[in-house]
Amino acid sequence: MTTPSITYHEFRAGHDVLRDPRRATVRDRGRRAVILILLTLLVPGGAQIAAGWRGLGRAALAVTVGCWFLLLAGGIMYFTIRGALLTALTQPFLMWLGAVLLAALAIGWFILWFDTFRLIRIGSLAPGMKPIVAVALVLLTLLTSGGLGYGAHMLNQGRHALAGIFSGGAAIPAEDGRYNFLLMGADAEEGRQGLRPDSIHVVSVNQSTAETIIFSIPRNFQNAQFPEDSPMQQIYPAGYNCGNECIINFLYPDVNENYAHLYPEAQDPGAAAMMDAVSGTLDLTVHGYVMVDMGGFAELIDAMGGVTVESGGWVPYRGQRPDGSGWGDTWWEPGVHTFDGEEALAFARSRTFSSDYNRIQRQQCIQQAMIAQFTPQTLLTRFTEIMTAGENLVETNLPQSQLGSLLDLAADAQEHTPQRLTLGPPDFTGAGGLFSTYPDFEQIHARVDELIANESDSDDGDDADQQDEAEQTEAPAADTTEDQGTAPGPSPDHSDPAVAEDEPAADHTEDPAELTQPDGSPLTVEYLIQAQERGEVGILEQAASGNGECSPA
Repeated sequence: MTTPSITYHEFRAGHDVLRDPRRATVRDRGRRAVILILLTLLVPGGAQIAAGWRGLGRAALAVTVGCWFLLLAGGIMYFTIRGALLTALTQPFLMWLGAVLLAALAIGWFILWFDTFRLIRIGSLAPGMKPIVAVALVLLTLLTSGGLGYGAHMLNQGRHALAGIFSGGAAIPAEDGRYNFLLMGADAEEGRQGLRPDSIHVVSVNQSTAETIIFSIPRNFQNAQFPEDSPMQQIYPAGYNCGNECIINFLYPDVNENYAHLYPEAQDPGAAAMMDAVSGTLDLTVHGYVMVDMGGFAELIDAMGGVTVESGGWVPYRGQRPDGSGWGDTWWEPGVHTFDGEEALAFARSRTFSSDYNRIQRQQCIQQAMIAQFTPQTLLTRFTEIMTAGENLVETNLPQSQLGSLLDLAADAQEHTPQRLTLGPPDFTGAGGLFSTYPDFEQIHARVDELIANESDSDDGDDADQQDEAEQTEAPAADTTEDQGTAPGPSPDHSDPAVAEDEPAADHTEDPAELTQPDGSPLTVEYLIQAQERGEVGILEQAASGNGECSPA
């Protein structure tokens, strides 16, 4: 005699099968197992209320409703007061509390899954249904409880990493409605003694609109100025002007070795002096800095899974030669490249046969590519590696208490295309092409003010008006640069070759992309290697002259 199958209405009315499956058919027991699994997945505690210990189910359901409420409140806050939400989420105590709560939820959900397994009574299911239910339970347990446990681990790791990177000091103030941050890429490699910042940029962000201006300062910039209240005025009252030994990236080790006592409260006196130098040079007050160790920079790119860029020119570097002859001088050809950390570092550092200004453009390109490729998916899948790399490579005086508001400002800034200015060619061509050796600070301050004014003008009108204004202001800026070529200053003949060697190579009329071998065939890596071995510098400089053209791919 077979057990009659219950109808859908009988199932909905009495719930007898859910609480006591002994009277159900094998098919109904399979349906019951699916229902209990879905309840535990979608409404944790629902399976226990329907078929098990209702006290446990009610407690779990209350927690579930509380989590839904928190998620809803967080979503509302993200779209209304995102800065406050990010500030709260980056505070050490709240990050610790969040990790504890996620771990507790992971354990609680695991208990519910274990109890659901018991309630299903897998031995009573049809033979073909047993492995399906077992595998589903294991996978869903890993997805839910395992995911929450991993989230707790990531949050706790992030808490430790942020505490190791950011300071616990007071918030950095905005100056005249702007946040001005010094970004330095520091390098202790290449056979040098001590750490020196070779990549020097100031990021100036409008506090209200989040529009951004990036000022790039060549590492060989001389005569950097100091504000009147800077302690360095005691040593260099006329600026950092002791000749070739006083290019701006020498200031960092110089202060740390000889004048650290002038900055008794600074965690890094060299960085504090660099902030003073760029403040006086740009006539902008800089309060915050971030210094990235270039060795750690490579580690971060590896943690992200590499970085992809499109190079517009030939870039020389030291690496494995394509003919298998081993390590030596070789070239990256124009086109799309995906670099690991060491390759990206070599690409950003290269200045052989070109200039520091091409190098600056490639550094900016790598930075932009990293930002573009730093997606939530990358962060989630490589969180541990990224946090470890970040803790090892970044030094900053920015306080953790301000991290949330700065992240909010950075998110808004991504909606705008930044203006850019390099304190040297192609933006400044005065002093016979040696502007970085003999800078005109009045011209620098005028261009800085012009960019800030352009930014203010762009706040008015619609997008079309903004585009028209940009087109109208670009022409005067170019004219100003032309005029700078006749600006009075020392003759290039008086410059020191040690400084001049980092200035741009001479312009060439031939497009490097159209350069060919003597027989008319396209340039190849092998041909450039041979030309370099023959000492044919002219063709190498022409090939490398366009390697500042680069964009994220």
